[in-house]
Amino acid sequence: MSDHLVAGIEPPYCTVVFTSRLRGEPGGYAETAARMEELVRQVPGFLGYESARTPGGLGITVGYFRDEEAVAAWRRNLEHQDAQRRGRAEWYEEYSVRVGRVERSYSFVRE
Repeated sequence: MSDHLVAGIEPPYCTVVFTSRLRGEPGGYAETAARMEELVRQVPGFLGYESARTPGGLGITVGYFRDEEAVAAWRRNLEHQDAQRRGRAEWYEEYSVRVGRVERSYSFVRE
């Protein structure tokens, strides 16, 4: 699991859930993922993300955004669009994207 756990975000906010299955050990994937993290952090209204990947290549990343405008800004980013094309051509066996709105949330942290 990533060490970018998001806490303390007050609803409402938007989520983008990206679920994917990699094709083996794809070259250039880690570098591009790091670049995407750098870019998304520059999007006004980006709140953070959580990510996990199994040894078998199944990954789930949840991005948190203040509103639909922030989600749309990320979707329009040209480098992000290039990475999406490369992902379809080289890296992913399959993926899905789900966009939603969180109206209520709660959590637990053991101290």
